[in-house]
Amino acid sequence: MKKLLIVLTICLLQLNLAAQDMQFSQFYAAPLYINPAFTGSTIQHRLIMNYRNQWPSIPGAFEAFHATYEYNANKLNSGFGLIFNREDAGSFGLTTDIIALSYAYRFRLNRKTALQTGLKMGYAFRGIDYDKLVFNDQLESNSSLTADQDAFQDETVTYPDISWGLLLYGENYWVGSSINHINEPNQSLITEFNEAKLPMKFTAQAGYRFLLSGVTSRFNKKELFTAVHYKSQGKFDQLDVGAYYSHSPFVFGFWYRGLVAKSYEPGYLNNDAVVALVGLTIPDRNLRIGYSYDVTVSRLSSDAGGAHEISLIYEAASKREKRRNRKFLVPCAKF
Repeated sequence: MKKLLIVLTICLLQLNLAAQDMQFSQFYAAPLYINPAFTGSTIQHRLIMNYRNQWPSIPGAFEAFHATYEYNANKLNSGFGLIFNREDAGSFGLTTDIIALSYAYRFRLNRKTALQTGLKMGYAFRGIDYDKLVFNDQLESNSSLTADQDAFQDETVTYPDISWGLLLYGENYWVGSSINHINEPNQSLITEFNEAKLPMKFTAQAGYRFLLSGVTSRFNKKELFTAVHYKSQGKFDQLDVGAYYSHSPFVFGFWYRGLVAKSYEPGYLNNDAVVALVGLTIPDRNLRIGYSYDVTVSRLSSDAGGAHEISLIYEAASKREKRRNRKFLVPCAKF
């Protein structure tokens, strides 16, 4: 019975963790994570690295590492991307690694409007660290050996992961959507319960850029970005809404994440967090650095420690590509 309870507990944790993907507060600093149609939305080359530490005060909480490289093949109206993502969750060492390729094609509808569609094909590796688990027979025999491990898959679980997206944008606005985990892969780590599908995730993004007075050069721009980001996966959904103010080289932002119009339980508002952001742009180095902190406002309260997030974005291009592409890129915020 104790063995069965251990297996059932881990199975339930696994299903709960599979119900929602990791999220980034600086979602526009991880564009290929939210929508593959953003692939190639840079002048020529772009390298992005993201790190998130969520609820650090809780033992065995969540960490996410995300890295992408993109290339804008302007002559082909195409963007190519390489993606690596890693998620660590729980005190028993549950990890998910994903390597993916993405491709987007751009249709120029007119001089001021473009439509991009993108596809992401990935392969995931998911497993647990058995050295962090203690089984019933180990407690009884006071030994490091166990037979209960047979309840789990002997090897890391692997599966393909497919996503698709669409993006429409003009000089100062963008609207996009994506469908992630189209194939709903089976993530199960337990042999006796071999069905743990990863639900499809639907996202939608939109925003507008306001050019403010005082824009004299790219070294002294003043811009205000307003944006929304909606996510729905399984029975859960959330909305990010907020704004960034950019006065080069500094960026300041404030976001709210939740969906107060919808309650999952009577008497409890669907609040998650408020997010504060500060960013720095170094034009001479083509580098942007962003830091954000989530203040938890849900029932989890501040005891969880909020969430820390850091992003690094490096862009590079030849002088020819800078002249050709700078005037017609997706105008969305960079963090």
